[in-house]
Amino acid sequence: MNDKIMTSGNEAIAEAAVRAGCGAYFGYPITPQNELIAYMARRMLEKGRVFIQAESEIAAINMVYGASCAGARAMTSSSSPGISLKQEGISYAAGADVPMVIVNVARGGPGLGSISPAQSDYFQATRGGGHGDYRSIVLAPKSVQECADLTALAFDLSDKYRMPAIVLADGMIGQMMESGVVFPPEKSPQELPKRDWTAGNMAARAAGPDGRRTARHISSLYIKPDELEAVTRARFARYETVKSAEVRFEENGCEEADLVLAAYGISARVCQEAQKLAAKEGIKLGLFRPVTLWPFPYQALGKIAASGKTVLVVEMSMGQLVEDVKLSFFQEVSLKGLPVPARIHLLSHSGGIIPTEDEVLAEAKRIIK
Repeated sequence: MNDKIMTSGNEAIAEAAVRAGCGAYFGYPITPQNELIAYMARRMLEKGRVFIQAESEIAAINMVYGASCAGARAMTSSSSPGISLKQEGISYAAGADVPMVIVNVARGGPGLGSISPAQSDYFQATRGGGHGDYRSIVLAPKSVQECADLTALAFDLSDKYRMPAIVLADGMIGQMMESGVVFPPEKSPQELPKRDWTAGNMAARAAGPDGRRTARHISSLYIKPDELEAVTRARFARYETVKSAEVRFEENGCEEADLVLAAYGISARVCQEAQKLAAKEGIKLGLFRPVTLWPFPYQALGKIAASGKTVLVVEMSMGQLVEDVKLSFFQEVSLKGLPVPARIHLLSHSGGIIPTEDEVLAEAKRIIK
């Protein structure tokens, strides 16, 4: 499968996971990610790896936790309501420094909402989502090709920093098909990271004076408050390393732009088309797209803010990405003693409605005037 092929976002995520060395997948069906779990059911069994359709989302995430502790690269996928059910397990993984990959092909909410695409899980993904002080790496693809690329990256980053990594793709990205998708070569077992922290491999451990090998216990439980604070502070120090080394973003035409659009996922694709329409009318629109939603590219967007640009945030929620855009402005502008005018605008939809390029262009023209 090294040739360019046509495939969907859901299937691209699944194939990339297999090639990245995912040794165990646990999931539960929910629209609009069912193609992903169906693909994994076939491919994981072809590879002789573990695939289990669990009895619930809660069971699935805890199976991922156990498989990762045992040494496997492990993954689950779901859509918005299912991800909510997994939050306790994700918090446990974060608290025990257990790597795992979670895919959210988001749909409209809250509650059961709709099965149409949405981006209203942004806060859930980027602010932890479960209980306690923790973060997850969050990657947001805008194309089927990026579904493959960022899934492979999610496994590597999760292992590197021993923390959960989330691939956040709205339902449109998961369902749509594109041609020319190229998958990375499959990793051999020798290329996978060494997991010397896992619970398994007892035979390889040195025996103590009494001839016994010490068991390795992996847990997020710390009864003593000072111990919990110490490990949490150490974890957040690691998060600072992630923030300094793993920020990813894309910007196009921002320096010369009359107005900058900020968007991710399918909204960014819509904004790309709005850019083209605007160019035909002699209007210069820039586009700033965060690829990592956490860590968020505050500094890069802040430089755009400091240059005096006005930003129109386009998102399929009632206003979540816009909060990080505001933080970018205040970090780079307000803290330097410069005024922060009303230069942040929001074009939002909810419930599964996707903005159109004509709508984005019309709003941009209204702001510029």
